[in-house]
Amino acid sequence: MPEIMIKTERPFVEDLFARYEVLIGRDFPGYRNHVYRTITYAMHFLGNAKEHERLVEAAFVYHDIGLWTDHELAYLEPSEAVAIADNQKLGLGLDPDLLRAAIHWHHKILPYTGPHRAIIEACRKADWIDASKGMLRKGISRGAIAEVEAEFPNLGFHDSLMRLAKDYGGSTLVGSIKVTLGIVKW
Repeated sequence: MPEIMIKTERPFVEDLFARYEVLIGRDFPGYRNHVYRTITYAMHFLGNAKEHERLVEAAFVYHDIGLWTDHELAYLEPSEAVAIADNQKLGLGLDPDLLRAAIHWHHKILPYTGPHRAIIEACRKADWIDASKGMLRKGISRGAIAEVEAEFPNLGFHDSLMRLAKDYGGSTLVGSIKVTLGIVKW
């Protein structure tokens, strides 16, 4: 049995992405793979429990989307707003408070201890693994991370983030500071 379960087909993710692929443009392949990596890690932390899969998939499709929909470096609230609007408009049936929280707390530095702790912590740890390119492993082996990264290569995702920080912030330094102040939670 593999150490980590990797699903290469996620129809719900692709349905949600279909509305935003053109908007995300050249950054789409990298963002898509980032989303697939983070879903894989989060679901691993949740024991691949089917009842959490749609929520985790939606949370990660939307978690950074404000970068492209609103051109905002402080993108958590815009990303939450797009997710909540689509949840209602598309009749996704996801708990809006949990969806919002999974997005809102995904850059929290310290462990999350509030409502829906297991799901939000899984999402938080998953994003930190990927944001750090596997330097932070949160209990997942280097080998498992390498398997996930081999299946879903980076395709310039982290470079896109640096470019957007420069484009929206005026310089990479100023943009990086704005991103950090706007999205990192304690």
